Amino acid sequence: MALRHAVLAALLDEELSGYQLVKAFDLGVANFWHAQPQQVYAELTRLEKDGLITGREVVQDTRPNKRLFQVTDAGLAELDHFAVAAAKPSFIRDDLLVKVQAADHIDTRTLVEQLTERAAFARAKADLFDKLLRTMRGDRTEEEFLRHGERIGPYLTCLRGLAFEQGNHDWCERTATILREREGGHAQQ
Repeated sequence: MALRHAVLAALLDEELSGYQLVKAFDLGVANFWHAQPQQVYAELTRLEKDGLITGREVVQDTRPNKRLFQVTDAGLAELDHFAVAAAKPSFIRDDLLVKVQAADHIDTRTLVEQLTERAAFARAKADLFDKLLRTMRGDRTEEEFLRHGERIGPYLTCLRGLAFEQGNHDWCERTATILREREGGHAQQ
C-alpha cells in the first residue's frame, strides 16, 4: 500500500484541509498507516496533480486561507483498483523486540523500563481507540452499529487498532514481569 491510498481513504467521508488530514492520521489512520505531516502534505500535492483529489480554497476572515480536499471520480477508481489488488501480509519491525530477543545476554533493567513505558503508551492508545469507537457508534451497541451503521470501515480499522494496542500492552506487561522475576531469581541464586 502506498501513502496515496491511505490519504484517499481518509478523504472519503468529507472534505478536509491538510491540517485536518494530519490530525485524522494521528487519531485514526495511524493505527494502520503512519506518516509524518510533511509526507501527508507532499502526498496531497501529488494526488491533486494526478487528478485523484481536488482542492478548493476557503477564505477565512480571522485566519489564513485554507485548502479543502476531496476525492475525485479518478481517486475513487484508484481506490477500486487498489481494493482488488492482492493484499500483502504485514510484518513487525520493532527495535524493542530486538532488545527482548537479546534479553539473555544484556542487563534487563533498562529493557524492563522500556517495556513499562511501551505498555503505558499502548494503554493510552487503546483508551483513545475505545473512546473513538464509542463516539462513532453513538447510542447504539456495537452489534447494532456493525449491522446498521452508515460507514463501518473506519470503525473496523479502529477495532483493529484497539486489538493491536491491547495486545501490545498485555505482551509488554507480561514480558516485563517475566524479566523482573527472572532477575529476582538470579539475585537469589
